[in-house]
Amino acid sequence: MHGTRILQEADRLMTVCNSCRYCEGLCAVFPAMEMRRAFSDGDLNYLANLCHSCGACYTDCQFSPPHEFNVNVPKTLAVARAESYAAYAWPRAFAGAFARNGLVISLIAALSVAAFIFGFAAINDRGVLYGIHTGPGAFYKLMPHNAMALLFGAALLYAILALVMGVRAFWRAIGEPIGMKTDPKSLLQAMRDAGELRYLDGGGVGCFNEDDRPTDRRKLYHHFTFYGFALCFAATCVGTLYHYLLAREAPYAWWDLPVVLGTLGGIGLVVGPIGLLSEKWKRDRVLVDEKQMGMDTAFILMLFLTSITGLALLLWRETAAMGPLLALHLGVVFALFITMPYGKFVHGIYRFVALVRYARERQMMMQGKAE
Repeated sequence: MHGTRILQEADRLMTVCNSCRYCEGLCAVFPAMEMRRAFSDGDLNYLANLCHSCGACYTDCQFSPPHEFNVNVPKTLAVARAESYAAYAWPRAFAGAFARNGLVISLIAALSVAAFIFGFAAINDRGVLYGIHTGPGAFYKLMPHNAMALLFGAALLYAILALVMGVRAFWRAIGEPIGMKTDPKSLLQAMRDAGELRYLDGGGVGCFNEDDRPTDRRKLYHHFTFYGFALCFAATCVGTLYHYLLAREAPYAWWDLPVVLGTLGGIGLVVGPIGLLSEKWKRDRVLVDEKQMGMDTAFILMLFLTSITGLALLLWRETAAMGPLLALHLGVVFALFITMPYGKFVHGIYRFVALVRYARERQMMMQGKAE
């Protein structure tokens, strides 16, 4: 017996699929499944997070609905995947945030933006809030740098701690036995697979979305989103080095590296989320977990709002709109940091951990065959 109904159903489907094995070349889920004859809760959560939801197995399966076996692997694993996020959340008291994620993110974002706008108005007079500030240190006339660094540093550290604790619980649950610990080769392979979105291609033909014609659109928009986020994070890191090592204060010139990286990342975080939302709304509902739609949409919109408010601040930073735009941008970013461990952001990290496990399993299997 399994801990939840959906894991019981996932076990049934994996048993059927293990007998058929028609889809073994489509992605990593089925080869990983074939290495097992029985499935623990940890195994099923591992397979669920290894699934990239390309939909190819549903389209190719001879037992998919309306067949009496009712095999729908993408949807079943999507539900199990969402439940795994809550199962490994830290602290456990916040696990319920996943079930109400859209509402939680909306409330935290609204309160964060309101707090920054009110804070700016309380600390500064209206002349400062709506004044025109230019040159190095302009942002810190509205909020001191040390206060900004302390507030956002604390929020980011909390998010990292919560994510690390959740991943630790997931890593233990997927049942790493002695001798199966990861190694640099497995990490490198997982990084390559994640960076290329190797398994979001239906075995090479593309992702199935609104019909049975595969495309690479979801893969493309995921790339825009992921690398846009990475570039924005790099811009923040470079800006931090500028401030503490070179004693150069923001805002920086258009041609400075933090601004170039942030602008390119911001464009990626506009194009990617818009594309992902478009594909999500068009997607065949038989492939998705409807209960996740709020969580998925909320996270994509948060990334979009982070980008669009940052780009707006860049464009109008030398006008009277700079103060309100800075408050709006900081509020959105703060809400993103606080909610990261309790929303769709975790799917990328859990999936990477599953890819590491899969790379190590394959490596050990190949070594066993060679011997």
